[in-house]
Amino acid sequence: MSRSGIVAAAVALCAPGAAHAFCGFYINGAGGEMFNNATQVVLMRQGTRTVLSMQNNYQGPPSDFAMVIPVPVVLQEADVKTLPKAVFAKVDTMGAPRLVEYWEQDPCGGDEDEERAAAPRKRMAKASAPSARREADDYGVTVEAQFEVGEYQIVILSAKDSTGLDRYLRDQRYQIPPGAEPLLRPYVEGGSKFFVAKVNPKKVAFVDGQAQLSPLRFHYDSEEFALPIRLGLANSAGTQDLIVNILSPGQRYELANYQNTTIPTNLDVKDEVRTRFGEFYAALFDRTVQQHPGAIVTEYSWDAGTCDPCPGPTLDGNDFLTLGADVISGQGAITPSPAPATGNVRRPIRRGSFGYVLTRLHARYGKDGAPNDLVFRAAPPIVGGRERRGGADGQLEHGAQPSGTNNFQGRYAIRHAWTGPVACEHPVRGRWGGPPPGAQIANPGTQPAMNLAFAPRGKVQLPNLVAQDVPELGVKQGVPLPAVVATAAPVPAGASFQQKPQGCGCEAGGGSASSLLFAGGVLALVLGRRRRTRGA
Repeated sequence: MSRSGIVAAAVALCAPGAAHAFCGFYINGAGGEMFNNATQVVLMRQGTRTVLSMQNNYQGPPSDFAMVIPVPVVLQEADVKTLPKAVFAKVDTMGAPRLVEYWEQDPCGGDEDEERAAAPRKRMAKASAPSARREADDYGVTVEAQFEVGEYQIVILSAKDSTGLDRYLRDQRYQIPPGAEPLLRPYVEGGSKFFVAKVNPKKVAFVDGQAQLSPLRFHYDSEEFALPIRLGLANSAGTQDLIVNILSPGQRYELANYQNTTIPTNLDVKDEVRTRFGEFYAALFDRTVQQHPGAIVTEYSWDAGTCDPCPGPTLDGNDFLTLGADVISGQGAITPSPAPATGNVRRPIRRGSFGYVLTRLHARYGKDGAPNDLVFRAAPPIVGGRERRGGADGQLEHGAQPSGTNNFQGRYAIRHAWTGPVACEHPVRGRWGGPPPGAQIANPGTQPAMNLAFAPRGKVQLPNLVAQDVPELGVKQGVPLPAVVATAAPVPAGASFQQKPQGCGCEAGGGSASSLLFAGGVLALVLGRRRRTRGA
């Protein structure tokens, strides 16, 4: 199969455990704009088998619509199923940046402080008809398969040329935005098939104009691990966030054709961040991208069955089965495990979970979008973002470091220095743990930064929220940064570009949450479907 076809395939079933962002578009029957504003995708892979699980919502009139996703092979009914939604929230929470809170222990205290020092960690852990085929032939389009799954009517198409596919979809009463045909062309020329999932709104619940669709999962075999993202540019209304979640046995991933960087971690922050964590992290992320133009940011790489600290429940055998372990070649059977009684329980990964590593990659780009599809490669393990101190000075570990195990996370801490009496001859400072006895803590536990595509931007200055300098970002505590500018699109590795003036944040396209695509999954084309009228 050609590279283009495989790239398309990756969109649906990328490499070992990859998550793809859904940057598609929605258009209603009257031609009004619709936006995909909450898509999550989790990819799982081993060998050549990839499983794509995708949950997406759209905002707009409850008109018929369809998703169009390039795939490398013809999918059959047995390859496609609907899933429960709960597992997506677990994956999103697990890899999210996290905020923790520590109190300095009594410098003159003894061993009795050790148990209290472990308190934060313990507390956080709690926390089809033949006529249709003949009609398609007239456009050089072939209906390879068609079937129904839940509220979805699935059609698998192949095409001889992109113009014929474009005309066929339009004549089938799909409203395709102007300029979509050139985006379809490389996938058609590469031999890709097209997974078209039409939705009947009569079978879908709408909440405040937003469709609550059943998540879809499908799998296939493909040599290349890649994510096609260019199709979604047709409906871009502004800045887009792309979050890729990859689950793979014992393996971390990064980009092969883009620059890579890791999010600065283990930063101490001001107490104000407790109520503005999303804004803080958005500013930190934007600054990271501005200092590393074109880079894709690694935010998390950790064994999916453990966490420290835990912002939510870890993934278990049932979750791995739901996300595709049942069809991953060579994996063997996984015995489902009962859900933990308390949810946020840190525990060793169970035998049979095969040590799945969760990698979270994050990109942000403007209306012009990223110039190339994303191609992934295996990467060596890294660690960082833990409460580990070493060296003669006892400094907290800094940044991402190579290791034999994946234990990297974006972690930020509010620290409360000891303010009580120090009445001993040899006080020991810098021992951090739980709150002092009798303290009233409003929001104990670990706070994850969620829904980052919708976090307010441009309203906070990063230097005013950190309690230390961040040299890797050119940030000095309390020193203002340059004016805000738009975030640059990711740039392929090796490409030439001119660095533009950088600021501390970026504007969300149009300032509207609905104009942002919170992506965690596959790049697809989402089309509004016109309603047929009498006499049409």
